[in-house]
Amino acid sequence: MAGQAKVESGQGRYVSLRGTRVVFKVGSDRASGASLTEWNALPGFDTGLHIHERLEETWFVLSGELEFRVGDESFTAGPGATVFVPPHVRHAFANRGEAEANFLLTLSPPGHDRYFDELADILSVEGPPDPDAIASLRKRYDTRQIETLSTR
Repeated sequence: MAGQAKVESGQGRYVSLRGTRVVFKVGSDRASGASLTEWNALPGFDTGLHIHERLEETWFVLSGELEFRVGDESFTAGPGATVFVPPHVRHAFANRGEAEANFLLTLSPPGHDRYFDELADILSVEGPPDPDAIASLRKRYDTRQIETLSTR
């Protein structure tokens, strides 16, 4: 993948966050400015409020709906919507609907794909997610946790 300019539909390394699939379309092994992920978020997926000091994120919703909290705003974003969150802004996104939500997420600077790798390992253990392990992970990856992640 490191030398590929084109990544076909269905291609890319991926992890599962308890069924929510994150596909690395352009990972930190290839990018110096931004990475790109494609998500299939199951109902009930919720990142919880958090803040990044350096990371900025941009979502583009392909299908379904996502609920966002960005600063003091709360809103729903459906197909075709773009949501941008710069550094230092508290935010969260969740799939509160009954259907899967599909979206693209760019992350700049790249490197957060390693966070998702480690998060997938934490979530692979049965039972409720370990909030201390998630808090420790987030701290190592430019994420100040305000609320913990939750999955159904």
